[in-house]
Amino acid sequence: MDTWKKALMALFLITDVGFILYWGITALKLIPPEYLYQDYSNPLLVSWNWSFFAIDIFISMTGFYSFYLLKKGQTSWIVWSIISLVLTFSSGLMAISFWSIRLDFDPMWWTPNLFLLIYPLCFIPRLLRELQGTSHT
Repeated sequence: MDTWKKALMALFLITDVGFILYWGITALKLIPPEYLYQDYSNPLLVSWNWSFFAIDIFISMTGFYSFYLLKKGQTSWIVWSIISLVLTFSSGLMAISFWSIRLDFDPMWWTPNLFLLIYPLCFIPRLLRELQGTSHT
């Protein structure tokens, strides 16, 4: 397997497992209060946070499925990877936009969301080239 594919799959694994862990920890209310975002007890912000659940879990599902398809040697892994990365970028963008509008620049919340925003941009162009290459065969 190419180095870039290994890197992508490692980042998928980190992201996808990370989302599942985050939502499990959040559901069980295991995050210490000092690590919670500003106004965490505000019901509107709790709803805002939970509004990401669906997209984040779908990101995990598409990421895991991409890995499965790649291991099976199916070229459709590329399309599912692009879907997963676009959703990941979107999730990060929405969170960063929200925190920017609120002028809340807590590195604890910005760092993971900047990761979600930036890392897909490193792989989407390569995957699009790969996709274009598979359509000619």
